[in-house]
Amino acid sequence: MAEKVRIGIVGYGNLGRGAELAVEKNPDMELAGIFTRRDPNTIQTATNANVYCQDNIRSFQDKLDVLILCGGSASDLPEMSPELARLFPIVDSYDNHAKIPDHYKKVNQAAEEAGKLAIISAGWDPGLFSLNRLLGEIVIPDGGTHTFWGKGLSQGHSEAVRRVEGVKKGVQYTVPMEEILEDARNGKGEDLTAAERHKRVCYIVADEKDHARIEEEIKTMPDYFAPYDTTVHFIDEETFDSEHQKMRHGGFVIRSGNSSKAHKQAMEFSLTLESNPEFTASVLVAYARAAYHLHKKGETGAKTPFDIPFSAMTHKTSAEIMKDLL
Repeated sequence: MAEKVRIGIVGYGNLGRGAELAVEKNPDMELAGIFTRRDPNTIQTATNANVYCQDNIRSFQDKLDVLILCGGSASDLPEMSPELARLFPIVDSYDNHAKIPDHYKKVNQAAEEAGKLAIISAGWDPGLFSLNRLLGEIVIPDGGTHTFWGKGLSQGHSEAVRRVEGVKKGVQYTVPMEEILEDARNGKGEDLTAAERHKRVCYIVADEKDHARIEEEIKTMPDYFAPYDTTVHFIDEETFDSEHQKMRHGGFVIRSGNSSKAHKQAMEFSLTLESNPEFTASVLVAYARAAYHLHKKGETGAKTPFDIPFSAMTHKTSAEIMKDLL
């Protein structure tokens, strides 16, 4: 067997734990280490992986092939991705759609200067949903694209909520408008914005004296909540722990339009996820394989999922995927 791809994971929250489990599912990979800002001695991993202090990561440059960055998009990845792209090939799941071009520019500059390769915004949205939006436009040029998220817990938006001062615990659920979802399947409503297709519902544990301020900060948060119909519920910690620990999610990308005056066509891609972080991590691990192979071929700079062929993401040979899947 060829040498295994040596993976490092930065951050050990829900996404990092999912990446650890996903690496274990891929026989051509091995987990070389988990890197954390917490005390490594306090971390109990799912697979008894080695845990190291993130401050020492520079000393692992000859021991790792790809880093999977499992920090949050609100404040971790904007700093972490450019910094670490100077040291290793990286993959991140940066998901603030409005700021992806700026994030790309910063990561691309860092990776190009260092001769490294970085894949950004690799998850299911952005990521797999992005690919399906593009495919729909290619195949049905005369039409409209509709993206719906949920009902489910959004990791990025939940992380943004928890960054609000005074929030002890918090989650955010994205809920599609059912009637608009059905309209999309019938070729209607392509001009609606994401905010018109969904509502956002937050459940927060916080001191009572902070409720009004926290609700206002959440509802006016740029790029995350400001354009949406957002409801904020304040609940006690016991209710939060018993009712809001599941991380189910999913959604739909629907492209509908006309191939002629006589015929309407529709394409639909959907996900139903019992664990949002585990699925997202599985996508990151697949893109980590691509980062490894493309970097070995000499490619550098930042890439998005649009730039990565599926053939670079699989451990199978071209002959195998042609025989088994074409």
